[in-house]
Amino acid sequence: MPVLESYYKAPFLFRNGHISTIYSGLVRQVKDVLQERERITLPDGDFLDLDWSFSEEKTNKVIILLHGLEGNAQRPYMTGTAKLFNNNQIDAVCVNFRGCSGMDNLKYRSYHSGATEDLEVVINHVINKETYNDVFIKGVSLGGNMVLKYLGERDRVPEQIKAVVAVSVPCSLQGSAGKLHTFENRLYHDRFKKHLVDRLKTKQQRFPDRLSFETLNSIKTLYDFDNVYTAKAHGFKSGSDYYKQCSCLQFLPQIKIPTLIINALNDSFLSHDCYPVKEAKQNPNVFLEMPKYGGHVGFADKSNVYYNEHRALNFISQL
Repeated sequence: MPVLESYYKAPFLFRNGHISTIYSGLVRQVKDVLQERERITLPDGDFLDLDWSFSEEKTNKVIILLHGLEGNAQRPYMTGTAKLFNNNQIDAVCVNFRGCSGMDNLKYRSYHSGATEDLEVVINHVINKETYNDVFIKGVSLGGNMVLKYLGERDRVPEQIKAVVAVSVPCSLQGSAGKLHTFENRLYHDRFKKHLVDRLKTKQQRFPDRLSFETLNSIKTLYDFDNVYTAKAHGFKSGSDYYKQCSCLQFLPQIKIPTLIINALNDSFLSHDCYPVKEAKQNPNVFLEMPKYGGHVGFADKSNVYYNEHRALNFISQL
C-alpha cells in the first residue's frame, strides 16, 4: 500500500520531539477510566494481569492494548485509547506484560519485544469469552513490535482479529537500540536502564543461582542488560541475536490483515530502518503513516485525545 499522507498538526510547542515525548510520558494524565483487573495463568504457570474497561452499552467489539518498555496498563497512552474506544462502544483490555502490573512475575523470565507466545494466550483468552466478534489490537513501541511480529510470523491469525494499529514502533530493534545509546537519548537510556536494573535486583534475590551480584553490577548500558538478562533468560544467544530474531521488520511482508503503522519522523528512538516504506508499498495490508512531528508516542492533540488515538479509531471504523 502506498505510504499515507499524515494530517497530524502538532501544537507549536509539541513540534519539538523531546518535549512531546517527555510531556506525554511524564506529565499527561487521563482521568475517569474505570478498570477491572483479571489475572490469567500462562502455560508455564506464570501470570498476566489484564485491566478491562467497558463501553456503557453492550458491545461485541474489543480492543487489546499493549504497552511499551517498562510501561503498564495505567500509562496515559493506554488509558487514553481505552477511554476513547469505550466512549465509542468498544470495550478495552489493557495488558500488563509479565512483571509490569505492580508485582514481580513468578518466573525468572519476564517480557520482551518478541514474546508473542504471551500475546497469543491473551488473544485466545479474549476470543474464548464468546462475547466479541470483532477484535482489534493496538501496540505501542515494544508492544507495537510484538503485535506486528505476531501477525507476520503465523500462516493465519484468528478470524476475529479485524485490524491492528502500531505506534512508534522500533521495527529494527538493533537500529533502535543504537539510537537509544546516542548522546541525544542519554536521559531516556539511563531512565530505562535504571528501571530495568531495579527490577532485575528483585529477581536476583529470588534467583541467586541464575544471576550473581557481580554480573548484575556489570550492567552499564541497555546493551549490557539485553546480553546479561534478556538474551539468557529467553533463549537467545546474545542481545544481537535477540534483536535479529525479534525485529518485526522481517515479518511485515507476511501480514494479511489491515495494519496501520504510525511512526513520527522526529522520533529520536527510531533509526532509518524503523520506517518500513518498501514493506508498506509492497504489502496491500500494511499502511504506513509518518507524521513530521510526534516524537515517541507524543502525538498531542486537542481535548487531551492524542492524534494516534483518533487515528486508530478512524482506521478501524473504515473497515
